[in-house]
Amino acid sequence: MISVLILTKNEEQDLPSCLASVKWSDDVHVFDSFSTDKTVELARAAGAHVTQRRFDGYASQRNAGLREVAYKNPWILILDADEQIPAGAEVQLLAEINQAPAAVSALRLRRRDYLYDTWLKHAQISPFYIRLVRQGKAHYHREINEVLLVDGEIADSKVLFNHYPFSKGITHWVAKHNQYSTMEAQRWLEEHQQNIDFSLRDALFHKDFSHRRYHQKGLFYKLPGRPLIKWLYMVVGRRAFLDGYAGFTYATLQAIYEYFIVLKTDELLRNKPR
Repeated sequence: MISVLILTKNEEQDLPSCLASVKWSDDVHVFDSFSTDKTVELARAAGAHVTQRRFDGYASQRNAGLREVAYKNPWILILDADEQIPAGAEVQLLAEINQAPAAVSALRLRRRDYLYDTWLKHAQISPFYIRLVRQGKAHYHREINEVLLVDGEIADSKVLFNHYPFSKGITHWVAKHNQYSTMEAQRWLEEHQQNIDFSLRDALFHKDFSHRRYHQKGLFYKLPGRPLIKWLYMVVGRRAFLDGYAGFTYATLQAIYEYFIVLKTDELLRNKPR
């Protein structure tokens, strides 16, 4: 079987659907950052094991969830509360881990992001995520938009899972990305000071998707006019217009998010001690 790790903080709205989507697992763990709503109560009522830890960072919290929980099974499926595994997909997942060679330590799944009821099939920039890992074979780094590093090979799964980032409304999404943009600006400044050498070759050709994305973002942040470039890339390059109103809305929100990062980076540079 497969164990499940769900990370939460005040997720009483989304958690029940997430838990229902993995009810096939005999070992579901909710790793909670001391929620003040009914998250923990709902998790326990659904039969999930609950562990609480004070939140001190995105990567560190996920690493603690992987390291500090006693899992029953050798493979761990990692989810956020606003994500769901489609009915019947567990059959394919079990088949894939049973057939996986010993050298394979993780499976990469494709995620479908939704704006309300519309799948952002074209607008979604990063559809591939490593979410199924062997115990002790993976850890996160980078505090915002965390990257999962795997000790071993990564195979591609045929399973698609669903993500509902707007389940709590546009206001919640904007507030969350306002916080993310602050962290991204700080991270950019730190990488700039460290003179990290981002590679165009790795950004285009590296076999690992997460590694490619890391170098793509690093190079992208060096470009002028990033918000407009991102909007054009999503709407024209990725054909977000085929997703209709939802595609245009999502592309515009992402461009605004990018502009937040630009403004906050400029502010940090202006306030930097000379």
